[in-house]
Amino acid sequence: MTSTDLIVMPSGVRFMGRRFACTIGRGGLTDHKVEGDMATPRGVHRVVGMLYRPDRMAKPADWARAIRPGDLWSDDVADDEYNHLVRVPHGYSHENLRRADLMYDLIVITDWNWPDAAKGRGSAIFIHQWRGPGRPTAGCVAFRRDHLKWIAARIRPKTRLVIA
Repeated sequence: MTSTDLIVMPSGVRFMGRRFACTIGRGGLTDHKVEGDMATPRGVHRVVGMLYRPDRMAKPADWARAIRPGDLWSDDVADDEYNHLVRVPHGYSHENLRRADLMYDLIVITDWNWPDAAKGRGSAIFIHQWRGPGRPTAGCVAFRRDHLKWIAARIRPKTRLVIA
């Protein structure tokens, strides 16, 4: 492990010599992730993308891509585009990336079950803003907004999210 890895520990996340409080999935940690289990998968996950809401914040990193109206993320195992960014109209189950709340204003995408998604193994594990301290996610890793922005400004593609 290196100082540029995001290391998830029981006490929070260690990154670049600092510690940050975070939340994980309400299903806890798992070695056997399946769609809908609300668990955060253990393992080493590389950062492969960053999305942000340009109407709500400045570009957090030079390689970040704007979330556009109509951007969705497929979470339907019947969809050929399961666990990928898709656009409206989309006839399968999905998450709207352009939410009314602030949770997805900044999304860091990991390579969990991506790009070649195994059906049912669980869709995206994002790093995003939390709903509040101690409030679990649906399986992602989440941070306080200011901490997320600080982290996003310093990570690069291939930074690793290490969940032991």
